[in-house]
Amino acid sequence: MKIERKRFAMNADIQLSTSPSAWTPASWQRRTALQQPLYENAGELAQATAHLARLPPLVTSWEVLALKQALAEAQEGQRFLLQGGDCAESFADCTSPVISNRLKVLLQMSLVLVHGMRMPVLRVGRFAGQYAKPRSTDMETRDGVTLPSFRGDLVNSPEFTAEARRADPQRLIQAHAHSALTMNFVRALIDGGFADLHHPEYWDLAWVEHSPLAAEYRRMVAGIGDSLRFMETLAGPIAGFTRVDFFTSHEALLLHYEEALTRQVPRHPGWFNLSTHFPWIGMRTAALDGAHVEYFRGIRNPIAVKVGPSVTPEQLLPLVEALNPDDEPGRLTLIHRMGNAQIAKALPPLLDAVKRAGRRVLWVADPMHGNTESTSNGYKTRRFDNIRGELDQAFDIHAAAGTRLGGVHLELTGEDVTECMGGARDLSEADLDRAYKSTVDPRLNYEQSLELAMLIVHKSQKGGRA
Repeated sequence: MKIERKRFAMNADIQLSTSPSAWTPASWQRRTALQQPLYENAGELAQATAHLARLPPLVTSWEVLALKQALAEAQEGQRFLLQGGDCAESFADCTSPVISNRLKVLLQMSLVLVHGMRMPVLRVGRFAGQYAKPRSTDMETRDGVTLPSFRGDLVNSPEFTAEARRADPQRLIQAHAHSALTMNFVRALIDGGFADLHHPEYWDLAWVEHSPLAAEYRRMVAGIGDSLRFMETLAGPIAGFTRVDFFTSHEALLLHYEEALTRQVPRHPGWFNLSTHFPWIGMRTAALDGAHVEYFRGIRNPIAVKVGPSVTPEQLLPLVEALNPDDEPGRLTLIHRMGNAQIAKALPPLLDAVKRAGRRVLWVADPMHGNTESTSNGYKTRRFDNIRGELDQAFDIHAAAGTRLGGVHLELTGEDVTECMGGARDLSEADLDRAYKSTVDPRLNYEQSLELAMLIVHKSQKGGRA
């Protein structure tokens, strides 16, 4: 490993990139920035980012550092990470029912995992900032008309008109406001006892009352309730069961937005991205010499990188070195998203390379993005069998490699959607038309999410993790 690290340092470009003295929140602007919208008016953008830089942060530095410590514990096998939420949030869905239903799903999944895996679960929501999405092309053509692609509510609107598709800097301010409203409501719910294990009925979703999984879940909740009452009979009320820690995450895609919310704070050295606790770099923007890696290397947050099937060990190890040169515990998470058909071939060399290098990372599986397909009737969807298959293989591959799968990263919702085929009710292609609501990627509904949670428990109990 020492030879490898020395070889990396000999590369002048990488050495410049990882020099702390060369970094500022704006130093990414000296590098190639992919997946950024084209703003027509530079002055309007500058005015919006200056306004954004004066607004209060969305999270605090001590929350960020608490998450980093928890992720370090997950690296050591003392916790399991459950990260989930919408593929892309919309401003219109910033409502109490949507937010509370999303939180309910994550709480129910975490309860299943805690009960079955017998370890604490680290809950991280893909929300309160997931308003931007990468696109395959900059432009979209319909009926001979070409307009900019929809890049999420942080940038423009999905309607296919010139005005809607214009990149609007004022949306940066709107995104901050909607993220703040979401965070405020989530914090109020949790502080108010919404996550209290004494009252799991708060988490019920009315539309799944007749779900095939509902009876099994309620038996599990009843068992936990009996255990809780027994312990409190012996020891009195246990305050830790009335609330949970909860953190937020999003893909830090639009770098003007992230830069404006990158701050220094009293009593903590360095810079913190205070738009979220846990930002990640997507697969399309993870170039070693790119703007996103340059930005991420300088912030103190725990960070993650999506890793796809085309990534080689020769590409991954320098990226790990650049983003976590001091091998800090809890600093770096690698989220592999290979696809059910490719994971068996693509993942083992990466696990072996990182293990041989002696680097501390948290390995997390994203079984969603590598399994996207389009149907004959034009819907983008995912087959639940492929999602389950990739997750099943991930546990086995890590066990065989002597590494640990420490978490999952899922696109899901608490709404009654039909976007992924299969699952408990065996949704078919014909069912997609009934309740397909996503404007970007298909999400798991409650039943499918809970089914995956039960698979994770089954694999852990059968020795599917190291």
